[in-house]
Amino acid sequence: MPAPLPEIRTARLDVRLARPGMQAAMAKFLRDNFDGHLDRWSPPAAPGFFTESFWRERLEIAVEEFQAGRAARFVLQQGPEGGAILGTCNYTNIVRGPFLACYLGYQVARDREGGGLMAEALRATNEFMFNVMRVHRIMANYRPENARSARLAREYLFIDGAWRDHVLTALTHPSFDPSWIEPAGR
Repeated sequence: MPAPLPEIRTARLDVRLARPGMQAAMAKFLRDNFDGHLDRWSPPAAPGFFTESFWRERLEIAVEEFQAGRAARFVLQQGPEGGAILGTCNYTNIVRGPFLACYLGYQVARDREGGGLMAEALRATNEFMFNVMRVHRIMANYRPENARSARLAREYLFIDGAWRDHVLTALTHPSFDPSWIEPAGR
């Protein structure tokens, strides 16, 4: 029998591993918050992205990925598991071996932005990733104009006696063709 799925209680939140049974709440969260809020920070939505059937399948995969140690996808709620989703924080592409790292992506409902809920959730889920999943590095990319994310993605590495911020740079394909992009969620 698999171990119970993680649930973390903070002062104001119930942070749970995303799981089957949350598809209605997830679809509603995205329908209510994507256009004009999350869309400017997100890749294009895949066909069906805002439907319960899409999320029913994705949430099953989320549990499989967690059990295999490849990802930990959390939802932020207040109250019971079937309640409204206020945000998500996803730790994906977990790499083991000498790197022991993952990527972090997060989003919060438009009417909850600026209230400190995501900072509260990330303190708890980062601790989970460090102490339970035993990663060494959590990497978070954000667009430079996203000032709120800039405040959350802080203290990236412990260097020279203190936690320091970093700026990620990248090498890009000089002849990239945008038609190569598949919508998110495939």
